[in-house]
Amino acid sequence: MTQQRVLWYFADPMCSWCWGFAPVMSAIKEKYSDRIRIALVLGGLRPGTNEPVKPQFRDEILHHWRDVQRMTGQTFMFEGAMPDGFVYDTEPPSRAVITVSEFDPETTFPYFKSAQAAFYARGQDITQAHTLAMLAEPYGVKPPQFLERFHSEEARTGTRKHFEITRQSGVRGFPTAVLQNESGHRLLTNGYQPFEDLRPQIEAWLAQTDAPGTPT
Repeated sequence: MTQQRVLWYFADPMCSWCWGFAPVMSAIKEKYSDRIRIALVLGGLRPGTNEPVKPQFRDEILHHWRDVQRMTGQTFMFEGAMPDGFVYDTEPPSRAVITVSEFDPETTFPYFKSAQAAFYARGQDITQAHTLAMLAEPYGVKPPQFLERFHSEEARTGTRKHFEITRQSGVRGFPTAVLQNESGHRLLTNGYQPFEDLRPQIEAWLAQTDAPGTPT
């Protein structure tokens, strides 16, 4: 694996198609993590939203969720989803991923997936700090540790940096995966695709070069 051989995964923990894509990312990591550095970039789907979800918008979102469920087979909890007063602010769970990753980078993807599952499959409100703190416990981060780091300006700044990288990269939708090697960047997918469709593309890209490098 070389430093220049990277799969950049742009995603948001409250993006339903990213939840649908979760098994695909798990398959990619299982198959290729020894040959490609796989890095998560938090996209910022709706950061800073402060208006509660209105009934019409809620219906639109649930319609998208049903599309994702049909296409991917992922589990969704529809009953009671996004109750009255729910604010669809994607910044807190993104900041939580940054926070947990600072304790142990190896937990980045597992915690990201845990937050997704909590929101989509179990109906938990992952915009709330206490929920996010509880989700961090299985990864060895105690709530007081988590909350101190989560509420820090450093965590907020780090999260904004991820959002800015996404914008500067020209990414406008999620999930998006970009392959990078010494020759440059190549879009793998913008939107959901099954692993069976992506695997040949990854294999062909890997076959382009066998340049040695240093582990990251």
